[in-house]
Amino acid sequence: MTRISLYTLVLLALAIVAFAGNSVLTRLALTQNLIGAAEFTFVRLLSGAVILLVLCRSSMGLALPTWRDATGIISLFTYAIAFTLAYLEMNAATGALVLFATVQLTMIMISRLRGARMSALEYSGVALAFAGLAWLLLPNATAPPVHAAALMATAGISWGFYTLDGRGAGSPILKTARNFSGAAVLGILPLFFFAGIDWHWRGVALAIASGAITSALGYVIWYRVLPQISVAIAGTSQLAVPLVAAAGGALLIGEALTLRLLFGSLVVLAGIALAVFGKKQS
Repeated sequence: MTRISLYTLVLLALAIVAFAGNSVLTRLALTQNLIGAAEFTFVRLLSGAVILLVLCRSSMGLALPTWRDATGIISLFTYAIAFTLAYLEMNAATGALVLFATVQLTMIMISRLRGARMSALEYSGVALAFAGLAWLLLPNATAPPVHAAALMATAGISWGFYTLDGRGAGSPILKTARNFSGAAVLGILPLFFFAGIDWHWRGVALAIASGAITSALGYVIWYRVLPQISVAIAGTSQLAVPLVAAAGGALLIGEALTLRLLFGSLVVLAGIALAVFGKKQS
């Protein structure tokens, strides 16, 4: 097995930070009632599509979506709208637990159906990361409404499919541009079905930042790194997102950092490291 380069690990870390930043921006917008969930999703997808099309202007013909991109487009749109709607009625700890547990299980199940196998060390790393995340989040979790939990699980399944679709991508930026362009068109539909609130300029700004920076550019990095890592590493590494988001919340929102958070972070990161080195030894 080829060793994972330092460059790949840096890109993976940047993608995780981008995903966490996106969660923080979404929570800021929704908890302060600065914009509705459907409106936030639409602006997020549209701004992501715009910035990516600008970056692909020299290859505009290749950046426009086709039917071959249907899986990525539908997965991205479903994830975005389900994620945002779910967070209207569940707290961050519960949402993170449902989302990333579902992502990991989805990717493992699909990869197994495709014939992929995991080593004992990889399984141990996944289990350890799950245990650390559950130990960290469950004491603060509350039972969410059934429909909210179902929405977040749907978001997790969709993100799992989106991730696996990206493993066979050609140009990461062109693939992501096509996905965002198609998903932005689909993003118009929720505006007709979900009554939102007035669009405050701060809510729009947060949605643009979420779409153009932490989503579009973050997903380009994610698609670039995916072909270089295993499904186990791709799934397990995302368990670090809630931890980075918690740190971002402490810095930007004033949430407290506790010893439980620090210890839980070490356990999750140890599980991720075990999955990475387990793949190297397989």
